[in-house]
Amino acid sequence: MIKAYAAFEADGKIQPFEYELGLLATHEVDIAIEHCGICHSDLSMLHNDWGITQYPFVPGHEIIGTIAAKGAHVHNFQLGQRVGLGWHAGYCMTCHSCMSGDHNLCAQAESTIVNRYGGFADRVRANAASVVALPDNINTQTAGPLFCAGITVFNPLLQFDIQPTAKVAVIGIGGLGHIALQFLKAWGCRVTVFTSSDDKKKEALALGAHKVLNTYNPAELGAARNQFDLILSTVNVKLDWNAYIATLRPKGRLHF
Repeated sequence: MIKAYAAFEADGKIQPFEYELGLLATHEVDIAIEHCGICHSDLSMLHNDWGITQYPFVPGHEIIGTIAAKGAHVHNFQLGQRVGLGWHAGYCMTCHSCMSGDHNLCAQAESTIVNRYGGFADRVRANAASVVALPDNINTQTAGPLFCAGITVFNPLLQFDIQPTAKVAVIGIGGLGHIALQFLKAWGCRVTVFTSSDDKKKEALALGAHKVLNTYNPAELGAARNQFDLILSTVNVKLDWNAYIATLRPKGRLHF
């Protein structure tokens, strides 16, 4: 019997919930959960903002744990091995996207918290292809967000072949933005942050930003014209996109 926390209606209180997982399929694994983060998507699902939530709803898709059971055809993990699980819990493994290594684009991808129970539990089940092995020395208490916010902002560095010599701007220093800043700093890029908050300015500089621009100051945006190879936008607000796009170099990229 799996012990979890679930909401039984939209905006409902999270409360204890128990369920059975059933038989383990040949390509599936069960993960004994050590830690699980909380993401804005968990809240959107809790509130049924997207109209797809089924209740009881068990949130949680930033999962760190160890392999507790594995199907007969799972050979790439060992029992007790530390792993992570993010937004997706399964793929078709036959489409062009899957066979090209772009599993996140699979049209039949299964979400960890859509039509299944997520990580606010002592165990979670997933297709082994969606599970990622972790080094033993990783900080398990803080690693969970790497599987949602982390991969969201890291993937563009590979997708757009961003070089360590690139100049990159990050819009917003929140859940995604502060991770993006640290990745870019470690990548070797010169990092500029767009923010409207003095507190976030101090935080961005402490995390390694080379420069912080005030988004409320048109002059600062204008002075940044034609500077950046990539802009990562991590905010969901209305902005003067013409002003931001003008800060890109001719072959620069804007990524949301």
